[in-house]
Amino acid sequence: MADDDERLARDLRLAIGRVARRLRQLYADSGDQLPFLQLAVLQRLDRSGPASPGALAAAEAVSSPAIATAIAGLLSGGLVERDSDLGDRRRAIVTISSAGRNALRAREVANIARVHAALAGLTDDERRRLTEAVPALERMAGLL
Repeated sequence: MADDDERLARDLRLAIGRVARRLRQLYADSGDQLPFLQLAVLQRLDRSGPASPGALAAAEAVSSPAIATAIAGLLSGGLVERDSDLGDRRRAIVTISSAGRNALRAREVANIARVHAALAGLTDDERRRLTEAVPALERMAGLL
């Protein structure tokens, strides 16, 4: 059993790594040249709402300097807004702007279409197995 788990761990690392690299390439090929962390921040703000830089760093599992650089880039592009927290003026809150939301939507539509096209190249059984694997992969991501 331990050998099977070790083999599975190795196979998952390789397969997920290849998918992740390919997804990063899709994002890079989209033309707007936003780094992957900036995209992750935009997506998180869009899904979860305004957040402090510290909360964003923790959620993305990156350092404070890395998140500060990402936020600075997004601010300079007008994709996010930064305000003081009403409860604690020393703390900043970052919010996605309408320009950021529009940029995110346009990018997502294009990239989802490419992933959708790739899914069309799989068998019905392969698509079913991927659908069933998503919850386990999400849970596994939380355990790493």
